[in-house]
Amino acid sequence: MSRSSELRELSNEDLEHRLAERRQELFNLRFQSVTGALENTARLKLAKREIARILTVVHEREAEAAKAGK
Repeated sequence: MSRSSELRELSNEDLEHRLAERRQELFNLRFQSVTGALENTARLKLAKREIARILTVVHEREAEAAKAGK
């Protein structure tokens, strides 16, 4: 689990890579949940939070870029 401050230090490419990894993890966890193979259901919540943190940092950067471009 990454903190927002740690995510802000990463480059845009690293953030995109982590986002893709977390989305794949979430897909796998949902699949396991449906098939009954998921033992730790809290992992679903953690994966969703991680995705939200990454998207927040990405959107902050996009807003800063838009503001600087005006």
